[in-house]
Amino acid sequence: MITFRVIDTETTSIEGGVVEIASVDIVNGEICNPMSDFVKPSEPISFEAMAIHHITEDMVADAPPIEDVIDKYLGADIYVAHNAAFDREKLPQITAPWVCTLKLSRKLWPEEKSHGNQYLRYRFGLNPQVPEGLYAHRALYDCYVTATTLLYMNSLAHWKVSEMRDITNSPSLLHIMKFGKYRDETFADIAATDAPYLRWCLSNIKDLGEDQQFTMRHYLGAMF
Repeated sequence: MITFRVIDTETTSIEGGVVEIASVDIVNGEICNPMSDFVKPSEPISFEAMAIHHITEDMVADAPPIEDVIDKYLGADIYVAHNAAFDREKLPQITAPWVCTLKLSRKLWPEEKSHGNQYLRYRFGLNPQVPEGLYAHRALYDCYVTATTLLYMNSLAHWKVSEMRDITNSPSLLHIMKFGKYRDETFADIAATDAPYLRWCLSNIKDLGEDQQFTMRHYLGAMF
């Protein structure tokens, strides 16, 4: 019996440390075993992060460091996160395989305008059974949403675990540009009308990320 542990972290900033960790398990298609802990970070929480998850310095002042709570989250067969690359970086103690629901959603619904957790929830009418008192961008709340989304996606795609891992470990082919003068236009249209712009992006933007680089090269290659 495989245990999928859906895990989420809230942090002091994009680059910063963990202030909250939570998880739920999926066993035989059922969501169970919720866990959640505040974590005392090694640096202050940025105001930008507080504005998203509403976790303040007072809430974590007496919390333990991540090293004191991480062991209870270890031991699952597969770990799941929405944008797993982010949580995997924050939790190097987890050495088991990961599955990324963000990449799975891009694979299943490539032309959707967004693949954010909350967008997918409302777009497909999902109804995660979240305990009272939680709200979006708190770690446990987001775990329930991610777990519900994974179950829904696999009810349609019927992926094997190996297929989910392959999708997770491969670059995503993106549909819509999310920045710049062609924001919200498709990569296919941009490549057809202004291929030099994509070449400029590849040569000059240092933080494009694996998925955007892969997508630009894909569509540029399709021009020849």
